[in-house]
Amino acid sequence: MQTWFDINEFSKLTGKSKKEIISLCKQKKLNCKKQNNNIYIEVESMAKSLVPLPDLEIIEKENSIAEKTISMLLMLHEKVLMSKDETIEALKEENDFLKHSIYSIQEDYEVQKQTIERLQKQLEICQEELEFCKRKYKLMWGKVLNKNEKEE
Repeated sequence: MQTWFDINEFSKLTGKSKKEIISLCKQKKLNCKKQNNNIYIEVESMAKSLVPLPDLEIIEKENSIAEKTISMLLMLHEKVLMSKDETIEALKEENDFLKHSIYSIQEDYEVQKQTIERLQKQLEICQEELEFCKRKYKLMWGKVLNKNEKEE
């Protein structure tokens, strides 16, 4: 799409006089057309004719550098995002491992707790049996001693 300014607007924008603009049109440095006794100048041709070619090359180089910088930044940004995703995934795996470890430790704790309770009960039973045996033998020995004492 081409944008056209009339010569007065173009003169205000560029700061050039009408004579200079008409001269540039005659030299074909500006694209011009005449309609209804008004002269119109195309905007794109203005950039090429008013800005010297070396300056345009510098602008293009700067644009190229800017594009390269932006693409490099986007690439770095993507790498950071990928790295972040990898880190998050690693942390999730580590959390799962720790969670399963804690569950396993809790299960072992419960088993050991039950084992301790069972052993305590067995110990109590054994202590009661020992006490019973002591009383039994005391009674027996007490009778034997009493018989021995009577015999003597």
